[in-house]
Amino acid sequence: MNNVSGNETEPDPLGHDFPALILGTFLILLITAGNLLVCLSVWTEKQLRTTTNFFIVSLAASDLLLAVLVLPLYVYSEFQGGVWTLGPGLCDYLMTMDVMLCTASIFNLCSISVDRFIAVLIPLNYNRKHVDLRQIVLISMTWILAFAVASPIVFGLNNVPGRDQTVCQLEDDNYIIYSSVCSFFLPCPIMLLLYCGMFRGLRRWEEARKRKLRHNLHGFKKINGDPAEPQSPPPLIERSSTHVKREELHLFPKSDCDLSRQFVDRSIQTVTFSEVKYVQSCPANRRKRAKINGRERKAMKVLPIVVGAFLFCWTPFFVVHITRATCKSCRIPPHLLSIVTWLGYVNSAVNPIIYTIFNMEFRNFFRKVMHPCC
Repeated sequence: MNNVSGNETEPDPLGHDFPALILGTFLILLITAGNLLVCLSVWTEKQLRTTTNFFIVSLAASDLLLAVLVLPLYVYSEFQGGVWTLGPGLCDYLMTMDVMLCTASIFNLCSISVDRFIAVLIPLNYNRKHVDLRQIVLISMTWILAFAVASPIVFGLNNVPGRDQTVCQLEDDNYIIYSSVCSFFLPCPIMLLLYCGMFRGLRRWEEARKRKLRHNLHGFKKINGDPAEPQSPPPLIERSSTHVKREELHLFPKSDCDLSRQFVDRSIQTVTFSEVKYVQSCPANRRKRAKINGRERKAMKVLPIVVGAFLFCWTPFFVVHITRATCKSCRIPPHLLSIVTWLGYVNSAVNPIIYTIFNMEFRNFFRKVMHPCC
């Protein structure tokens, strides 16, 4: 997938690219620190342990492994002026990890889109054990499929006759096309369609919930504000108190049903003991049916930005490399290959910055950890 040398002409063996070394070292440190903080935040902070954030941890793990296992070798090669001096075996390892981790990143985003699409558009009646199982299956399949895409390199795809061992790159143009389609051009449209469907469904669900809430609260105010109203509540009141609870269960994650019970006790003095008991007992039954809670909705709002940043950083890389593989007459400047490769790697440092800017809970954790240093 990646042409480490970034040059198609004979490189200068004595040239050293110090700007590449400085940029690469800074990028490695930034990616490692940022994604490590993401993993630690979800591990240590209970409020960050949401369904979406478990997938974000898997995405951060792929970026973290990229910084540790791929970037040092890539930066070393760039520092050497694009000359590969570490032998074909280590080159094949680099190509395998590069393809696998890049593929794992986009497959993680696809897994998030599948999980959120199910959570929003399919009526849920599951408990948390079922959700955890689905997460495990999706995350496991993400890494298994990513390795499957990269595995041909492990089995000797790059061992072609007359191979130039001073250049580390994928040698088979057909494999470049295959890996680009499997890693990017096929999952990206599927992911975007799922996200569009998910947010349309989420918007319809929110609008319906707000309409029903306004209707129920209007019913409460109308009953409480009319002194001529009979002391015995009509069936509408019983139905309203129940419906307010059902629709607002996810708005009060800590004491939602207690709050509903207190509201009924203060405002409607004629509610029977059995009705109050029913409202009190709702968490055991209704919490299973809540589609998504408030923290998951906050995490979901960050996802379009994460996906947009990924597409911005990686689309030029895949377009350039699939063009190089399919168009032999096309002259692609070596500097362009290098630029799109660096841009793709920069994406691994962008995601933690996005979480810090757009998610208050991540931002508070990062501030708490970095406060002694700042």
